[in-house]
Amino acid sequence: MTSTTLINPADESVLGTIEHATIAEVDDAVARAVVAQRRWAALAPAERAAALRRFAAAVDGAVDELARLEVRNSGHPITQARWEAEHVRDVLTYYSAAPERMLGSQIPVAGGIDITFLEPIGVVGVIVPWNFPMTIASWGFAPALAAGNAVVLKPAEWTPLTAVRLGELARESGLPDGVFTVLPGRGSVVGERFVSHPDVRKIVFTGSTEVGKRVMAGCADSVKAVTLELGGKSANVVFADADLEKAAATAPYGVFENAGQDCCARSRILVQRSVFDRFLELLEPAVRGVVVGAPGDEATEMGPLVSRAHHDRVASFVTDDARVAFRGTAPTGPGFWFPPTVLLPASRSDRSVTEEIFGPVVAVLPFDDEADAIALANDSVYGLSGSIFTRDLGRALRVSRGIESGNLSVNSHSSVRYSTPFGGFKQSGLGRELGPDAAAAFTETKNVFLSTDA
Repeated sequence: MTSTTLINPADESVLGTIEHATIAEVDDAVARAVVAQRRWAALAPAERAAALRRFAAAVDGAVDELARLEVRNSGHPITQARWEAEHVRDVLTYYSAAPERMLGSQIPVAGGIDITFLEPIGVVGVIVPWNFPMTIASWGFAPALAAGNAVVLKPAEWTPLTAVRLGELARESGLPDGVFTVLPGRGSVVGERFVSHPDVRKIVFTGSTEVGKRVMAGCADSVKAVTLELGGKSANVVFADADLEKAAATAPYGVFENAGQDCCARSRILVQRSVFDRFLELLEPAVRGVVVGAPGDEATEMGPLVSRAHHDRVASFVTDDARVAFRGTAPTGPGFWFPPTVLLPASRSDRSVTEEIFGPVVAVLPFDDEADAIALANDSVYGLSGSIFTRDLGRALRVSRGIESGNLSVNSHSSVRYSTPFGGFKQSGLGRELGPDAAAAFTETKNVFLSTDA
């Protein structure tokens, strides 16, 4: 059996080790999930709903504990980590309403009655990334459980602690054994076994586009359903008629939240040429004002990067010849610290413009007019999120329709609400999570015709 040594990103201290699940343990968990799922699906919808509310209540009672775990394991600022734990509670509460609302339909036909049922898929494998370990896990397991499925969940190797604790809270709240199982381990072992196991009927994967393509290819072998939430290179588009002060003041929080380790990060700021210089003047104090420091401090707005390996990758985008406009500050000494950094790339084809950095580095580029803004925003293999700043409502609607992205905000940087759908265009993924229809995505539609002919 192998294990991972867990490192605190803020000071590089050793938190401990976590044992990895073996293929045999995955197979055992899936076998138990198959049996448990049948019993879970057979419960009255109101009983499943009540079980999810008890799970939500258990999470609510452990919000501070979960937040402190995330601070140590992931380096998230405590205020952000507390919000993340509360978000898990709220997602469970939201989908606790779904079991009693899994509605089929009656379709008018000749010669009888035609009705549809939403049947649970069975066992769902959820593979979670390291950047938002709690929240993204809940986006998969909460609607899947609500729809009557069992879930096996693999947390990321670097950041498994909150997922493991959520698994314990599920059991402590009375969720039936085998319905929700957390299996820490390597993607090449646990994740690949989820994909290849014939009794895992759907995969929900959040992570890099490169790995997502391999997951999709593996699922094709058995025609396994898949939801993918992958990379992003989102644009924050600022027009000359925008409230420039607001646009500049909020821009750092659209990209530097979670140290830029966010697939929704607006890592390209596109500014209309006529106000480009003025915007940079306003942006500089906003960037320098981002409070980067100890994750446990209530005043901290940005913590460290998650690991040394990831720190080195982010640093590769800020070489000696990079055109750095200005930088914020970050602690020195132990920890994977990286200051908020603003680049002025010489070309629209610069790798800082085209590649997902996944760190606190943003590229600022000028555009000429509305058509140029849309073309530049769409000049990416990704299409996950983005923002548009303008006072012109007609322009806001035209540009929103023109940008190829699954989630856009006008005069704000909001991307994710549990009550609205989330997902990407192009190589940012397949399918949608969250919102009122998410539970139905974990079902198969069964059509039944009842003949009324004598």
